[in-house]
Amino acid sequence: MAAAERNDPYTAFNFLVEIDGMTVGGFSEVSGIESTVDVIEYRGGDEHTTVRKLPGVVRYPNLVLKRGWTDNRDLWEWYQTVIDGQLERRNGVITQLDESRQPVHRFEFREGWPCGWAGPHFDAGKSAVAIETLEICHEGIQLSE
Repeated sequence: MAAAERNDPYTAFNFLVEIDGMTVGGFSEVSGIESTVDVIEYRGGDEHTTVRKLPGVVRYPNLVLKRGWTDNRDLWEWYQTVIDGQLERRNGVITQLDESRQPVHRFEFREGWPCGWAGPHFDAGKSAVAIETLEICHEGIQLSE
């Protein structure tokens, strides 16, 4: 009997973030790559015990990107446009890489804009890296290869 081919899972630390085709620094964490579909329950007048379940609105939570705080102000400046009332929507891609740093999956979001930003938390008792956080709301995410 032939041995089954191994299909190891990908690691969670090999990824790139691009916004409008430009790689925006090295991020330490990206979360919010998910979606849910509302369930609409419906029961016909002639159905006494069965509830039909139909798909409703698709919802996408905000993406949360975290990276080490540096002199690069690109994310802050994008967020500042929202504060200034100059909404600037952008498309982006989170690309998962394999062990040899080759792309294996692409999570493409569309019509995103920054709806939250947090600067670093300072603590003289720790030697951790200062982290910048950007929250991006968007109108959809799609998995491609």
